[in-house]
Amino acid sequence: MNWRRLVAIARKELIQIRRDPRSLIIIVAIPLVQLFIFGYAVNLDVKHIPLCVYDRDGSQASQDLLKHFQATEYFNIVRVAENYRDVVRCIDEGTCTIAIVIPPRFSETLRSGAGTSVQALLDASDNNTATIGMGYAQSIIQSYSASVQIDWARAQGLAVADPVVRFEPRTWFNEDLESMANFIPGVVALVMAVVGAFLTSLTIAREWERGTMEQLISTPVAKLEIQIGKLFPYFVIGMADTALCWSTALWWFGVPFRGSVAVFFGCSMLFLVVVLSLGYFISVMFKEQLGAYQVALLATFLPTFLLSGFIFPIDQMPVAVQWVTAVLPPRYYVTILRNVFLKGTRLDLLTMQIVPLAILAAVLVTLATRSFQKRLQ
Repeated sequence: MNWRRLVAIARKELIQIRRDPRSLIIIVAIPLVQLFIFGYAVNLDVKHIPLCVYDRDGSQASQDLLKHFQATEYFNIVRVAENYRDVVRCIDEGTCTIAIVIPPRFSETLRSGAGTSVQALLDASDNNTATIGMGYAQSIIQSYSASVQIDWARAQGLAVADPVVRFEPRTWFNEDLESMANFIPGVVALVMAVVGAFLTSLTIAREWERGTMEQLISTPVAKLEIQIGKLFPYFVIGMADTALCWSTALWWFGVPFRGSVAVFFGCSMLFLVVVLSLGYFISVMFKEQLGAYQVALLATFLPTFLLSGFIFPIDQMPVAVQWVTAVLPPRYYVTILRNVFLKGTRLDLLTMQIVPLAILAAVLVTLATRSFQKRLQ
């Protein structure tokens, strides 16, 4: 390998990048746009669910129950209905997602010690919000019911025993259960996959379209020198974007970083080798930039977004799809990112992710190297 020829190829590729404004936009804009979209616009935290209430009792007890809903950040009472027709109209219009109906004689029934029920009507057109909201409402009503039972027992002069089993949850690694802390590390994988594969998918295809492939083939530069020389500038750009995403996640979004910086950037380098080799392989196979771009986008963005665990948990997917994800590099890198960011996992505990990623890197590097031939076809 001749280092002078390698540096010359890398320098030539840098000149191509500088002359292509689209590449510069992708390098700078895509990481920031994706970070802010997933950091602010995409949020799975279900809070301030619009709630409609219909109090048919109008007593102090029913108002106390409604105050339990007002005191939580999970519900926002937007309408106080006067009849069932108002409740139905409120749900049909989409003004509220859940309606709580307190029956008549609610207070009287509670004072007698008998059981009563509170009706909840849910708009399940958004099943995720409806399911979570139903769980919140059940928790609030159960808490209110327990306090009423204790007050009633004390009023009757009965002994109130403490519960035998107490539920004391402790959340680790993401104490506030914020979806931002879960999404932002995955954005790093999305940025590296899209930027790395997209830019390198145009390297060889650009030579064919601009008619410079004949000149490149006629030079004494070896295949491996061409590959390394063309990919090295994008490797540097990819690591710069990774550092940009990492610093933005820490200093702007406040995502905790509990792991090792060396482990983070070392695993990022390995994943970057994977996506760069994939992009180079696509560029060799498709001699048109448009076709190479479309295939690279299809091969990187969709698998990273849908099948890596970035949005949807892999263990909740069908078994056949889980087997497909086993050969997708983003699956392992997203897991590494979340473990390093949130858990501070050591390098030796990431073997189950690093080894498959290294194997995929070796396979793709080999395919990329052997796919390019220094001859006109």
